[in-house]
Amino acid sequence: MKEGIHPNYKEAVINCACGASYKTGSTRGSFTVDICSACHPFFTGKQRILDTAGRVERFRKKYEKKAPAKA
Repeated sequence: MKEGIHPNYKEAVINCACGASYKTGSTRGSFTVDICSACHPFFTGKQRILDTAGRVERFRKKYEKKAPAKA
């Protein structure tokens, strides 16, 4: 490796909004994330659809298959 062209790689702590923290290495340093594998619905198995203001029903109504028009 060439000297003087690589960024400093140091120990970092990643903190999640749920309270979990992970030690890793990073050129950025320590930072906070909103969601991690401890609280993400895909990994916890607690998936749910959040329907805000009926958006799911409105989408289904808009794109539902309609009967073909008679000529």
